[in-house]
Amino acid sequence: MSASLIEPGSNAPAFSLPDQTGEKHRLADFAGQTVVLYFYPKDDTSGCTIEAQEFRDAAAAFKKAGAVVLGVSPDDSKSHCKFVDKYALNFTLLADVPGEDGVPRVCGKYGVWAEKSMYGRTYMGVLRTTYVIGPTGRVEHRFDKVKPAGHAKQVLAVLRGGETLKNKPRRGK
Repeated sequence: MSASLIEPGSNAPAFSLPDQTGEKHRLADFAGQTVVLYFYPKDDTSGCTIEAQEFRDAAAAFKKAGAVVLGVSPDDSKSHCKFVDKYALNFTLLADVPGEDGVPRVCGKYGVWAEKSMYGRTYMGVLRTTYVIGPTGRVEHRFDKVKPAGHAKQVLAVLRGGETLKNKPRRGK
């Protein structure tokens, strides 16, 4: 079971997770910066690879916009390391490995761990969702039902446009 998605204007839940090298990262480490926190289902799958490559290719634009990109999935650090190496990813991937209850705790806190279905089979998994967290730790924007192709450009458009908290969450196209 997971919590609800975090609404824009709310404080982003704190977290501490290891990256692809095992180094721990906390949301608090990024205080004063804009964080693009994108949740994806699984390393080295077609949609997740497209999404990661687009964030990789737009790294300079995200830096220019003053944003740090962090990817989060339930895969472990070893899987993330292979994914980073295979596709020369130039940003941090965080490992939100499921606990004894089978729930990745940060995915749960952010409301992206939910029941999904494929080919008539239901299972628990990550809802592809991206949060833009402002320098004060508040969620400034949320993208729901993200489509991997073109998503990095959508996020950049929000960062460049300075959209405010009063805007509704964007839906993937």
